Amino acid sequence: MFDIHDVRNFVARPLKPWIFIFFVIIVQFSGGLYLAAASDMVGTTGLMQEDILMAGYASLIGLAINFAVMFRIKFRFSTYSQLLVCAAVLIISLIICSVTDSVAVLVATCLIAGFFRMQATFACNSTIQLWLTPTRDMSVFFCYVYLIVESVIQLSGIAAIYSAFHLDWELMHLIMIGSLALMILLIQILLRPVKPHLFIPLLGIDWLGAFLWAGFMLAFTYVCVYGNYYDWYDSPEICIASLIGFACLAINLVRAGYLRHPYISWPAMTNRNVVRASVIYLIFFTLLGTEHVIEHSYAASILGFDETNLIDLNWYVFAGILAGCAFTYLTFSRKKWGYLPMTIIGFAFLAAYLGWFYFYIDVNLEKQQLALPLFMRGFASVTISIVFLTSIIQSGLPFMVFPQALVVNGFTGAVMGATLGPAIIGELLKHTMAKNLTMLTDGLPSLSLLGSAQAQALIISCKEIYGLLLIPALLFLLLLLGKAATRLTTH
Repeated sequence: MFDIHDVRNFVARPLKPWIFIFFVIIVQFSGGLYLAAASDMVGTTGLMQEDILMAGYASLIGLAINFAVMFRIKFRFSTYSQLLVCAAVLIISLIICSVTDSVAVLVATCLIAGFFRMQATFACNSTIQLWLTPTRDMSVFFCYVYLIVESVIQLSGIAAIYSAFHLDWELMHLIMIGSLALMILLIQILLRPVKPHLFIPLLGIDWLGAFLWAGFMLAFTYVCVYGNYYDWYDSPEICIASLIGFACLAINLVRAGYLRHPYISWPAMTNRNVVRASVIYLIFFTLLGTEHVIEHSYAASILGFDETNLIDLNWYVFAGILAGCAFTYLTFSRKKWGYLPMTIIGFAFLAAYLGWFYFYIDVNLEKQQLALPLFMRGFASVTISIVFLTSIIQSGLPFMVFPQALVVNGFTGAVMGATLGPAIIGELLKHTMAKNLTMLTDGLPSLSLLGSAQAQALIISCKEIYGLLLIPALLFLLLLLGKAATRLTTH
């Protein structure tokens, strides 16, 4: 029977893996900052919406940066030590995020919190990997990983909003501080320090490279988040951020050419599977950027949803995630469907999501009518993520290079996926809205009709953008179908 030597002997063997799943859930809920409660934070801290988004995305950057060293840390420290330190750091991060009104402190804290949150998650998941899949089938393992991670993203938003609704936004931080304190207590009682079987000291790590890659990602995120606020390159702030980002990227690329052990090497960046996954992520998550821009504006401004009704929409996405993980497990993991059919399915659901909004978006939709498109969005997102992360695992990269590829995957999939698409679509919505509002208000007989005209302009603009995004989604889907048809005829 599967056993975990890090857990003390008085704990029954069947219960041991569930302890680590419990720890993973606590850690994943402890994000440092909860973007769902951003509007409540804006009202009480004096921070802008962009400041809170920047801090939230900094947590994703910390997560991505950790990938390159997570194995080294695992082979240097015991699981007991890793979890204790990570839980303590996350408690401190939650306290800082709940009291500070400094953007720099908030961003730095979330960056660190993201790093340690990822390390704690990896420490737990790697411990129970053989319990989940004795054959080390990574497609099975990633179904579990994305089931936990993506589900918690939706559920933490729901929990944060309802906590703020019943008391204030700091309540969620207090709950998670208490949960992490409980986790520390359970670690002390249930776990014991066991030295790694393969001890590797933390020597030869390119920490300067890690700092520069984090600088590049932060600069990229800054441009995407603050671009509209500062009017893009008409402002010195965006110009300086872009220069810093390009400088960090250029230095890292040069250093990767001559350093023996760069933080991210050229083989990791140029591997065929890594490049393919990055391109798919850029296309897919850019088209899916409506999630962060149009859906919220439409539901709040047109349908009149308050915060609790808005966050209730997460339940539909959550259902899509559960179904997507189950479907991917049964087809991709168990029946070994190929990458091409799984990609076709993911993009088909994406196109269906965009098409539904294009044809059905209206001023009189009920909340329940949004269930289908949001379900499809959750299904498509988790399917594509599992499939292409698995492709990177199967890229044939050496063990020491493979974690570096995960940094690239984390950046393109999580950071760029969360920031680039919304930036492009937000700018497109602004110009489309201005154009349509000008057309509708030209010769308007009464200012009392202005509000109605604005609502109509927003509906038309949203429909127009969904239509524009649907075109490349369908073209890419047709390209994939053509490739599948060619394979069938040749075989």
